[in-house]
Amino acid sequence: MTTTIDITDPVLLRIAALAHERGVRAFVVGGYVRDSFMGRARTDIDICVEGDAMAFARDVAELFRSKTVEYERFRTALVPVGDHHIEFVGTRREEYRADSRKPVVVEGTFEDDLRRRDFTVNALAADLHPERLGEVVDLFDGIGDIGRKVLRTPLDPTVTMSDDPLRMMRAARFASQLDFDLHPALVASMTSMADRIAIISQERITDEFLKILASPRPSIGLKILQSVGLLKHVFPEVANLAGTDLVVAGSREYGHKDVFLHTLQVVDNVAAMSSNVWLRFATLMHDIAKPRTKKFIEGTGWTFHGHEEIGARWQQKIFRRLRLPMQHLDYVETLVRLHQRPMKLVDEGVTDSAIRRLAVQAGDGISDLFMLCRADITTRNPARAQKYLRNYDVVEEKLNDVLERDRLRSFQSPVRGEEIMAVTGLGPSREVGYIKWMIEEAILDGLIPNEEGAARDLMMKNLEQWKLEGRTAHFARRGAL
Repeated sequence: MTTTIDITDPVLLRIAALAHERGVRAFVVGGYVRDSFMGRARTDIDICVEGDAMAFARDVAELFRSKTVEYERFRTALVPVGDHHIEFVGTRREEYRADSRKPVVVEGTFEDDLRRRDFTVNALAADLHPERLGEVVDLFDGIGDIGRKVLRTPLDPTVTMSDDPLRMMRAARFASQLDFDLHPALVASMTSMADRIAIISQERITDEFLKILASPRPSIGLKILQSVGLLKHVFPEVANLAGTDLVVAGSREYGHKDVFLHTLQVVDNVAAMSSNVWLRFATLMHDIAKPRTKKFIEGTGWTFHGHEEIGARWQQKIFRRLRLPMQHLDYVETLVRLHQRPMKLVDEGVTDSAIRRLAVQAGDGISDLFMLCRADITTRNPARAQKYLRNYDVVEEKLNDVLERDRLRSFQSPVRGEEIMAVTGLGPSREVGYIKWMIEEAILDGLIPNEEGAARDLMMKNLEQWKLEGRTAHFARRGAL
């Protein structure tokens, strides 16, 4: 019995018609077919072409008045059409040499192309010929694996993973995206060859890692990376969060929760509230320095003093190593640095001054900070959880009141450095920075309103004293906690 999928996408139908007109045998392959069986919409389409895929891609680009982005070495071409991203590939095989980070692409048959794909659920193809439109080619029971919700490789998993070790990351990613299990043989192969990930470029690894974070339940993929030994290679700081310590003091035992499992729960909590992958990344990082700061104090228990500040300072090194886009660094640093501050405000008292400082330090990330704080409540005690949530509600309500009243949503000093230099005759110097800082401190302490006139009056009143102090003072700049 022939299995078919309904191909109704107008873009794909026009490509099918063009292939027939040109006498080109073409199939839609991979995720589009898989997602058709799963009832998932998709605008990224992979088309496998027998013959010259590059030439056919150019014909498609001309048809839609688009352009091709060609990767000659891989014999692939990308054609954007509206919100569609259509990739064309010739039938091929890919191989990695033992010392290479890049695959060698050689020509193959249509069956070779399906055989070389990563998982059976991605080795499905649907014919684009008008007389066989939507007929599915399933050489490896991928349809059955979709029903069983399992990821399995078309060939021996060691062969498939060796051909492209990035597929180990992709296994964790698809498990997270689709909520599938890994076949035991795949798990065994990944465990035995986890160190082979070292031959893959950092950019490709990071791309897969971020896709795991962007999945509905990132913990699924992250647990897989940890269990097969990949995480210690791709993100050792996260891998090091795992484990518990037990100390016996007198007649009592003191243990602390597994920070890795706690972190995954918090990441999943955030993922249920927000699709912002950088908020999820900051959440993954929020307790990253706990192993470094862990200390047992008899009579108190386990402490992690300063882990938020150390974790924030680690982010630049982490961003550079993972080749993450640096424009997100400040945001992540800020959330890691401040993630305990709202609760400390509850403990220390919610003063207007403390609220102002939190608002200015968090900047545009203030709402995301509170989302992280709420997600960080993982206690199994319902009464305690509700108490913490109510406390955050109190702080956030006070925050919104102060933000509106003091116009601090996008806080900038009402007197800028250029104006200070114009009034005082000073050039760029420590004195100018100190004067500006003292004005900001006065606003945050509520001594003057956030207005230019009040700030200028305060500056003129204290100018000589501040100039003198500024020459020798070591002042803490806003945000450097």
